[in-house]
Amino acid sequence: MSVLTRDEAQTRAQLLDVHHYTVDLDLTTGDDTFASTSLIRFTARAAGDTFVELKPETLHSAVLDGEPLDIAALDDNRLPLTLTEGEHTLRVSTTMRYSRTGEGMHRFTDPTDGETYVYTQLFMDDVQRVFAAFDQPDLKAVFEVSVTAPEGWTVLANGITEQQPDGRWTAAPTPLLSTYFVCVAAGPWHSVRTEHAGLPFGIHCRRSLAPYLDADADEILDVTKACYDRYHQKFDEPYPFDSYDQAFVPEFNAGAMENPGLVTFRDEFVFRSAVTDTERMTRAMVIAHEMAHMWFGDLVTLRWWDDIWLNESFAEYMGFQTINEACSDRFADTWIDFGVTRKSWGYEADQRPSTHPVAPDPDAVPDTASALLNFDGISYAKGASALRQLVAWMGEDDFLAGINIHFKRHRFGNATLADFIDNLAAATDRDVHGWAEQWLRTTGVDTLTPRLEGKGTAWRLTVDRDGSRPHRIRVGVYDRDSAGAPLLRARHDVDVPQAAPLHLAGPRPALVVLNEDDLTYAKMRFDEDSEETALRSLSRIPDALTRAVVWNAMRDMVRDAQLEPSDYLEFALAHLCDETELAVVQGVLGFARTQIADRYVSEADRPAALATLTALTRDLLRRTEDGDSPGLRLTAVRTFIDSATTPQKIASWLEDGTVHGGPELDPELRWRILARLAVLGAVDEAAVAAELDRDPSATGQEGAARCRAALPTPEAKEAAWSAMFDSDDLSNYLFTATAQGFWQPEQSELVAPYVARFYPAAVALAERRGPAMAEAAGRWAFPSYAVDAESLALGERHLAQDDMIPALHRKLTDQLDDLRRALKVRG
Repeated sequence: MSVLTRDEAQTRAQLLDVHHYTVDLDLTTGDDTFASTSLIRFTARAAGDTFVELKPETLHSAVLDGEPLDIAALDDNRLPLTLTEGEHTLRVSTTMRYSRTGEGMHRFTDPTDGETYVYTQLFMDDVQRVFAAFDQPDLKAVFEVSVTAPEGWTVLANGITEQQPDGRWTAAPTPLLSTYFVCVAAGPWHSVRTEHAGLPFGIHCRRSLAPYLDADADEILDVTKACYDRYHQKFDEPYPFDSYDQAFVPEFNAGAMENPGLVTFRDEFVFRSAVTDTERMTRAMVIAHEMAHMWFGDLVTLRWWDDIWLNESFAEYMGFQTINEACSDRFADTWIDFGVTRKSWGYEADQRPSTHPVAPDPDAVPDTASALLNFDGISYAKGASALRQLVAWMGEDDFLAGINIHFKRHRFGNATLADFIDNLAAATDRDVHGWAEQWLRTTGVDTLTPRLEGKGTAWRLTVDRDGSRPHRIRVGVYDRDSAGAPLLRARHDVDVPQAAPLHLAGPRPALVVLNEDDLTYAKMRFDEDSEETALRSLSRIPDALTRAVVWNAMRDMVRDAQLEPSDYLEFALAHLCDETELAVVQGVLGFARTQIADRYVSEADRPAALATLTALTRDLLRRTEDGDSPGLRLTAVRTFIDSATTPQKIASWLEDGTVHGGPELDPELRWRILARLAVLGAVDEAAVAAELDRDPSATGQEGAARCRAALPTPEAKEAAWSAMFDSDDLSNYLFTATAQGFWQPEQSELVAPYVARFYPAAVALAERRGPAMAEAAGRWAFPSYAVDAESLALGERHLAQDDMIPALHRKLTDQLDDLRRALKVRG
C-alpha cells in the first residue's frame, strides 16, 4: 500500500477544499464484503493533479463531474484525478472487504449466541477500507452517512441515527470532521439510554454481555456525566456534537477511540468477572480520556501526525486529572495509579533506541507509516507527565486559560504545536516557548539524586541532575519516630537546577524523597542513608503517593542493574503485606512476576523467585481472609495462580469451584488456573474442551486458544504455530491469545527450535496482514523468554537484514533492547 507522505498531504491541502461527503453503506451483501458508495463535493483552488484513496475488494465505478474515470487507473490505494479550477463532485462505488484484524470495518460473530456485529476503526489511514476519501486530518468536511443493515440491527454513528421507512438508517450530518473520525457500529446492540444536559447519552454492547453492562450501567453513566460536567467547568467551548454514545465493541485493538459522538471501547471494559477498584478506575479514566478528545483532537485537530501528542498527551493528562476531581468520592488519588502503571511505560519507551521527542521534528514523521510508530508510552505517558509538570510550573488557572484560547482560535479546524504553545504563552508571563524546547523537543529521562552536606544540626541539600530539563519538585524530609518509622519533618518546593542549596535545620534526615508528589518526569535516586531507610521502612512511609515514588525508584534501580532482582523480591516480601494502596500492590506484583521472575533472574534462580512470590501472595491471602479487601485478595489470588510451580493447590481450587475462603471462581479465574495447569502439564486437550463447553463465549474461545498453545507437547506447539503463522484465519484477539500461551519459560527446551523460526514467520505475517497484526506478532509472539546472547545476536541479524514493515521493525527494535537490558540485569 502506498502511504501518504507529509509533503503530499501539504500539496493536496493547498489544492483542495473538501466540503461534504455522502456515504452509503450496505451491510446486507454477505459475510465477507459490503457495498460502499461515496459522493464527495470539493473545490480545486487551481487546476492540477491529485488522487483519492481507497482500498476496495472491487472498484465498480468512479465518476468525476459526470464523466466516468478509468477504474483500471487505480494504483494500489490511489485513484488519480486531473482537476480544473472550481467545484467538483466525485462519486465512487465499490465492494469492500470486512476485516478480522480490528482495522477498517471489523466483523465479529459472537460464539455465545451467533449474533453478528460490525464497527469501524478508521484511524490513521483505514477510512480507505470503508469508503473513498481524501484521507488526511487537515481536509475536514461534513459527513452524511446512511447504512442498510440486516433486520433487527441498530446502527450507531457520529450523529443521531434514525431508521427510515425503507429500512435504511441515516445519521444526522456531522460538523466538520477529519476522515479518521467517521464511525459506524451496527448490530443487534443491547443499549441503555438516558439524557444529560439536554443531550441523548447511550451505552451499548453485544446482547450476550447485556447482564454485565446493566450491572455497571449506573457507574458508567455516572462517571460519564461527572466528566461531562467537569469539562464544562474547565472549558469555555461547549460540547460540540449532538449526542454522546459509548459502544463497547469486540476485538478492538486499542483501549478506545475518540470518534466524535460515538466513542468505541474494547468490550473487556464490560466486566464479566470480578475486578478490582483500580480496574474500575482505569475504565473511568479511559471514559474521561476519550471525552477530553471531544475538544482536543475532535474540535481542534492536529494538522499532521507529528503532533499526535497534542491529542494523546492532553487526553491522558485530563483523563487522570478529571477523574481525580470529578469522581474523588468513588476513586482515590488517580495519580498513584498513573505513577505505578502508566509512567513506567513512558520511562521504558524513553530509554530505548527507538525513543523520540514528545513533539518530534516534522521531518521525523515523513509519512503515515512512521507516524503510527509514535503511539507509544512517550506520546501518552511521558507527554501527560510533561503537561502535569507544566501545570505545576505555570499554574492551573493560566494553563486552562491558554487551553481555552486554543479552542476558541481553532474550533473545528486544525492546529500545530506552534499554535498550542503560542496560545499557552498568551495566558502567562512564563517562558512557555523555552519550556517546550527543553521538555518537548528532547529525549531521554533525567535522573535526580539528593546530596547532603553538613554536620550536627546544619545540613545543605543539593539535588544533582543527570540530564538537561528544568524540574519543579516537592522534596520530603523525614526523621525516624520512636519506633523507627519515617516521620515527616518538612516538605520543600525546589526548582532544579537550584539557585542555591536548600538549608535544613535539625539532625541529618533519615530519609529524603525527591519528587514526593510525583509532579515531574525523572528517575529518582537516594543518598546512602535514605536508601537504607527506604528499604527498611518502606511500608511505614505515611503517604501512599510517596510510597509509590519509592517503589518506582526501586523498579528503575533493578532495570538499571543497580539493585539485585532478588533484593527487590525480598523487599516486596517484607513490605507488601502492610501496603494499603491497591495500585501499589498490583504494580509491584506485576513487575515482580512478569519482569523479574520471567526475565531478570536466571533460569536456575527462577524457582526461588516464584517461591518468594508464592510466599508473598500466601501472606496476602491470609491477611484478606476477613473479606474487607476483596480487590487485594483478588490480586493475590491471580498472582498465586500465575506463580504456581506445582499444580495441586490451584487444581483443587478448580475442582471445588472456589478459592478456600473465597472468592468463587468466575470465568476469568477458571481460565487463568487452566492456563497455568496447561503450562505445568497438569491438564490435557480434553480438559480445555470441557471448559470451553462450559464457557463458549468469545473470552472462552480466547482462553481455550491460550491453554492449547501452552500445552507442553510437540503436537500442541506445532498446531499453535501453524494457526498463528501458516494461515490468516485467526482474528486479532485469537492470534494474541495463542501467542500468549505459546512461549513459556518452563518449556524452554520444547520451544527452543521456534526461536529461529519466529523472525521469517513474523516478517511474512506482517507483510500479508498489515500493521495491527505486525504489532501483535512483535509484542506477543516474540520469544521473550529466551534471554541469552545467542537469541540477541539472532534478532539483531534479522533486524539488520530483513525487509520488514515499519510497525514490526519498531516492535522488534524495542523487544531486542528489552532483551539487552535483561542480559545486563542478569549480569
